[in-house]
Amino acid sequence: MESAAVPRRSSFAMVLTERRTLEARDLPIPDIGDDTALLRIDACGICGSDVEQFEGVLRTPTPVVPGHEPLGTIERIGDAAARRWGVDVGDRVAVETMLSCRFCAACLAGRYHLCARRRIYSYIPLSEEPGLWGAYSQYMFLDPGSIVHKVDPSLPPEIAALFNPLGAGFRWAVEIPQTGPGDTVVILGPGQRGLASVLACREAGAAKIIVTGLEADARKLALAREFGADATIDVQNEDVAERVKELTGGRGADVVVEVSAYATEPITQAIDVAAVGGTVVLAGVKGFKAIPDFVSDKVVVKELSIHGAIGVTSTGYSNAIRLLEARSHPVERMHTHDFALPEAELAIRTLAREIPGEESIHSCLIPQH
Repeated sequence: MESAAVPRRSSFAMVLTERRTLEARDLPIPDIGDDTALLRIDACGICGSDVEQFEGVLRTPTPVVPGHEPLGTIERIGDAAARRWGVDVGDRVAVETMLSCRFCAACLAGRYHLCARRRIYSYIPLSEEPGLWGAYSQYMFLDPGSIVHKVDPSLPPEIAALFNPLGAGFRWAVEIPQTGPGDTVVILGPGQRGLASVLACREAGAAKIIVTGLEADARKLALAREFGADATIDVQNEDVAERVKELTGGRGADVVVEVSAYATEPITQAIDVAAVGGTVVLAGVKGFKAIPDFVSDKVVVKELSIHGAIGVTSTGYSNAIRLLEARSHPVERMHTHDFALPEAELAIRTLAREIPGEESIHSCLIPQH
């Protein structure tokens, strides 16, 4: 099914050609087959993984079009894809990051995000046709293996783009640790996924939510309280373990969610503040650094469950979109910056705190901006 407009032949895109180098290019738009589609990008969220890809930490191939949080409108779609996804030209959709084979052991066990042959939008290089594999672009190609979710078109695009961090909040802070009514949750890190975890845990009925952050995170910690956190802790001026003991009557947290970036100290803090029999979810990547002062006996004595968390699956995205469409929380308070496509480097550097005086929580590239 084609849109009525004359098909465009190229898409303006920002291409990562090497570490810390983004180059503007016009890339050819491919023909769309029976089981593929073309997405017109409405917004692309920017997160810490974008910073890591830009810095070369992830060692992803180049040249490549980054952008793994695509929100857009179906521009063209094949008949088979339209039937399979239940969408058509003109529908707004959120696109899941992972592309899986559906047939390996992980996929057949329901863990498609751990597919042995998985590919990830924004990490697939230009050398693999058709090249438009990321959302730092006006248009993006949708592979037959894509998973898409319809999104209310009346939501502002920059708010609808929160589906990705909110999806992480639901999966990492609720689904994996099975957070439920009455639980005490400590969230280490007040970035967009930490704040999303606050919203998700509040939706799940957690009795007490505590969020930690740096002195420089004062604005984010205030927003955490606005989103429903019962208390926040400044890790540079307060003893985290002692403060959690005070707030929990000495018991500790049923669930600890670690979503800080690069810092290793929060890992040991997570073990210290978890209650006996508690669950720790590790989702903040550390650049493969070792964890100093990690004492495994604490895990044994407390009989803790420790889970790694990578990516988001369909249930997390669905819950995030439901929350956004309900308009029941002031999620727009999390969004701080919009950038045009040519400003992609500025967007990344702003999130990485390289721009004096600018503090980004959630930001987007808006191709039509």
